[in-house]
Amino acid sequence: MGPLAASEKPHAVCIPYPAQGHVNPMLKLAKLLHFHGFHITFVNTEFNHKRLLKSRGPDSLNGLSSFRFETIPDGLPGSNSDDVVDATQDIPSLCESTRRTCLVPFRNLLNKLNNSPHIPPVTCMVSDGVMSFTVDAAKELGIPDVLFWTTSACGFLCYVHFHRLIEKGLTPIKDPSDLTNGYLENSVIDWIPGIKELRLRDMPSFWRTTNPDEFMLDFILGECERAKKASAIILNTFDDLEHDALEGLSSIFAPVYPIGPINLLTNEIITDKDLKQIGSNLWKEDPECLEWLDTKEPNSVIYVNFGSVTVMTKEQMIEFAWGLANSNKTFLWVIRPDLVNGENAVLPAEFIKETRNRGLLSSWCPQEQVLAHRSVGGFLTHCGWNSTIESICGGVAMICWPFFAEQQTNCRFACEEWGIGLEIEGDVKREGVEKLVRELMEGEKGTEMKKKALEWKKMAEEATCRPDGSSFQNFEIMVRQVLLPKTVTN
Repeated sequence: MGPLAASEKPHAVCIPYPAQGHVNPMLKLAKLLHFHGFHITFVNTEFNHKRLLKSRGPDSLNGLSSFRFETIPDGLPGSNSDDVVDATQDIPSLCESTRRTCLVPFRNLLNKLNNSPHIPPVTCMVSDGVMSFTVDAAKELGIPDVLFWTTSACGFLCYVHFHRLIEKGLTPIKDPSDLTNGYLENSVIDWIPGIKELRLRDMPSFWRTTNPDEFMLDFILGECERAKKASAIILNTFDDLEHDALEGLSSIFAPVYPIGPINLLTNEIITDKDLKQIGSNLWKEDPECLEWLDTKEPNSVIYVNFGSVTVMTKEQMIEFAWGLANSNKTFLWVIRPDLVNGENAVLPAEFIKETRNRGLLSSWCPQEQVLAHRSVGGFLTHCGWNSTIESICGGVAMICWPFFAEQQTNCRFACEEWGIGLEIEGDVKREGVEKLVRELMEGEKGTEMKKKALEWKKMAEEATCRPDGSSFQNFEIMVRQVLLPKTVTN
């Protein structure tokens, strides 16, 4: 696809859900579209815009002349304050607020863009799957709106079948003791086309409620239903990894394009230095961790990061700490300031002293580069989809401690279908953490998992390789057939 004249330049408005795990892949997608000749308007919330400026510097979002950043309010009280906190906002509150308040300011922004003399009119939108209010705005303008679900295909497919959980009387849960008495482990879900079998506990967590008016359940049902009105669905996965789940989705939505791993696709295509420098980490990155990894032996370090949303109790953090210490393995542990629920994340002084020669604690790091580093031999993770797919890209096997949403589903697939994960089951105990770290880093099963992870890495690279990779071709087809104005493609 060659460069386009300025007069016919298409203009894509890209709007992620305002959380780190959604902003990252959307920014990569926006860069890919820019490379294909699109003028880009990237829409952050005012709160996240301020956080990005705080973490990356006051000029970091100036963009390029054809890659601009705009903002809309998220509707939450206090989020337009100048004093922003380095913490992810409460997810249910944010979902409720974006659904209720964001359409009007988004419409106003589109109107402003379409009346700006120096930029082309908006010709298409790419919206996060859970920001689907944009579908209404796109319909009013008569332009396509592609929904980018940043989940795994298997996770999205489970969300799409939440309504069956209600129809079958599985949610809301009638007996609260079912959450602890083994019912979730022993109940089998075998009625989702595209997924062979799951335990009830492997379904995304939002169904686990006794409240018939549970907001997140209603929110997911609404977003999945509205997704049917989108011009297309795109997913950050690849066909070899999730073929059956993608087939299941394709029978419900048309069309569905797996274009991942999007980080590999971006690396394959994007060479523009200025474009590469536009970043999206909401926490300030610590470059020291890569220099530290350079001093370590190949496959010797266990990398620990629970993502941008997971919170834990102080007791759980201490159990993880002593599990890592007692394993005697070298580790890099990313500890966000808001990792511990309701208080500062402070580790015991004895732990710091005992591990000072083989552990590095960091507040945030460039995860893709860490997972691709030769010294990293394992990943203790919450199984968020970005972390899971980046681990696959690095050929790194995982210890899985899912927190919420579809992380439970990702964990199940990583452990049972893809052969690259070990799950921490039940309460976090230092003995269990130590045992799994040792197994992953030096055990027979760990060796097998690493071999499997490298096989998936190779398939991921093949999927994003041009010109024949399945994800590369899907991206090209999606751009040509869905996003580009017909006057451009003819």
